[in-house]
Amino acid sequence: MNNRFKTYVFWSLLLGTSVVFADKMGMPTDAPASYEAECASCHMAFPPALLSAKSWQNVMSSLDKHFGTDASVDSKTQADITSWLVKNATTRQKYSETAPENRITKTSWFIRKHDEVKADVWKRAGVKSPANCTACHLYAAKGNFSENSIKIPAK
Repeated sequence: MNNRFKTYVFWSLLLGTSVVFADKMGMPTDAPASYEAECASCHMAFPPALLSAKSWQNVMSSLDKHFGTDASVDSKTQADITSWLVKNATTRQKYSETAPENRITKTSWFIRKHDEVKADVWKRAGVKSPANCTACHLYAAKGNFSENSIKIPAK
C-alpha cells in the first residue's frame, strides 16, 4: 500500500466516513428554488440521480395525476424543474431503467437494495411507505443512502 492511500484510509476512518462511498447520490446544489418549494412540500425532494432522464420527463409530464394528487404547477416552473431533473438524472447504467409507473420504489435496483426489508417494516408508523426514504436513511435529503447511516424505526 502506498502512503497516500494509507493516509486516506486513516482520515476516512478517523472522521467516521466510509472509504467506499456506495449509494451516495448527492443532491446537486443548483436546484431551482421551486424544486424544494413545490416537490418537498409533500415529500422528500428526491435526488435527481435516483431516476433516468426519461423517468423524470414522465413524472413531470403527468403532474395533474401525480400518484393520486394534482401536483400541477405553472408552465415555467414545470419547465425549470424538468430541465434541472433531466440535466442531473442518473447516467449510471444500474439506475438508468425507465421506472415502472414512474416510481423509484418500483425500479429493479430499489427492489434489489431493499429485498431484506420485511413487508411489516413498510407499514410501521415511522415509515409508512417505501417512498419515505428519510424514515430509515438519516441523510437521504442530502442524497446519501449509505448503508452505514440507516436507522430503521421501531414498531
